[in-house]
Amino acid sequence: MKYYLNIGRASDLKNSKERRIYRFLEILPGAFSWLTLGLLVLFSWLIPFWVAIFALVFCIYWILKTIYLSIHTKIAYNKMRENERTDWIKKIQNLPIKDRGSLTKIGTKSNIQKNWKDIYHLVIIPLYKEPLEITRNTFKALEKCDYPKEKMIVILTYEQGGGKKTEKVANIIQKEFQNKFYKFLLTGHPFGLPGEIAGKGANETWGGKKAKEKIIDPLDIPYKNIIVSCFDADTVIYPKYFSCLTYHYLTCKNPQKTSFQPIPLFINNIWEAPAISRITSFSATFWHCLSQERPEKNRTFSSHSMSFQALVDVGFWQTNVVSEDSRIFWQCFLYFDGDYEVNSLYYPVAMDANVAKTFWKTCFNIYKQQRRWGYGVADVPYWLFGFLKNKKIPLKKKWRYGFFTFEGYHSWATNALIIFLFGWLPLILGGEKFNTTLLSYNLPILVRVLMTIAMIGLVSSAFLAIKLLPPRPLQYGKWKYLVMVFQWFLIPVSLIFFGAFPCLDAQARLMFGKYMGFWPTEKVRKEKRLSD
Repeated sequence: MKYYLNIGRASDLKNSKERRIYRFLEILPGAFSWLTLGLLVLFSWLIPFWVAIFALVFCIYWILKTIYLSIHTKIAYNKMRENERTDWIKKIQNLPIKDRGSLTKIGTKSNIQKNWKDIYHLVIIPLYKEPLEITRNTFKALEKCDYPKEKMIVILTYEQGGGKKTEKVANIIQKEFQNKFYKFLLTGHPFGLPGEIAGKGANETWGGKKAKEKIIDPLDIPYKNIIVSCFDADTVIYPKYFSCLTYHYLTCKNPQKTSFQPIPLFINNIWEAPAISRITSFSATFWHCLSQERPEKNRTFSSHSMSFQALVDVGFWQTNVVSEDSRIFWQCFLYFDGDYEVNSLYYPVAMDANVAKTFWKTCFNIYKQQRRWGYGVADVPYWLFGFLKNKKIPLKKKWRYGFFTFEGYHSWATNALIIFLFGWLPLILGGEKFNTTLLSYNLPILVRVLMTIAMIGLVSSAFLAIKLLPPRPLQYGKWKYLVMVFQWFLIPVSLIFFGAFPCLDAQARLMFGKYMGFWPTEKVRKEKRLSD
């Protein structure tokens, strides 16, 4: 095993030279983002004319990027809707079968055959303080899927640190659903195991290892015949998810070296979420729609699926990191010497928008959730260090994957601030000499016009958001649709306060060695909504 696959932070390295290198790589993303903003402030004072020119050029770039994003998001949306209508069971039934005389069965160790009936789905659901009704909806969706239940192994792994209430929810779910699938396993992840960060990664790894120990190995099911999917406890799969996944698994170039990524729609409770939460939720949804169109930028996120063989090969998800969902891609990428990719399913799963008991608590939770997502930047030193150690990965592939990932985190932290602040900063810091120029007079006007043009992209976003909405609950009137449209004027607030700021916060914490732990998003539903 390549020792660098299990690094969580610089202190995990025993070699002092390697530890210093890794620590430098941890500093790099945050330093680059903060340096970008700091230099723009400095240059707004020293050379305000050129900062003003840069601001105008950047606004034009943003317009072009908005058009590009809108087009590809719409394309991804259309593909998703088409995949929802597709009869995937029929498609996998019509797949040609290789070597009919030696089909893979339980009790053999032969390689996977092109026979969908040989495929088992291992579903791992980590539980931590999620309410019963939310968790029950997740299992009801599993029960209603079109894939044969006799080919589904379901693991509910709850955090013992969640207390008696979490254990009670887990036991109720076991009682209701343990006979609905081929195998059902309930297991409790002990709190405080050595070397672990309390969080989703440690819990799902515990569940995966218990599934291997208690079910898969005793039944001698070939690992290559198992697709493992890990879902949050609020994830409601759409009915054809597993048949769609099976088809892609059986038809992709190398299923053992591929992760499969659905589109997360944060819409389970979207009607009861406040406007600012809806904006951040839809923005995340659209971003992941867009990512499906760009495989070189796509990474595993939250709910994802992969070969159980690959998962065993890399030693399961890391238990000492916050963002294990994206880290598993980089683990596999390094383990297989760059011969690993993400396959876009263009198929949705539904998750919760961020809702707490009060508006301000919701805002606080949105910030913390976005900061946790932004802490995925801890992957940057991980793969940079891995690239230094692994000489087998082609340089071109290192550059392509590395650049897009690094640029993505840098843009997340800086773009909104550049757009909405630095168009006016030269007027404040540029001094009297600049403020008497024609450019100084026209700068705010030009920026306002360009941003108004860019806002046209919001029309497309508002239209798609309406189309993604689940059926309107009876307690909300039709006027709510108007609110859903006009909420998009909050996008500047969302991009800055729930985008750039938490991302910069996360990068600063990594930069200064103030490492984050895993923060589980609070799941709250209105009682009336739960009874619908």
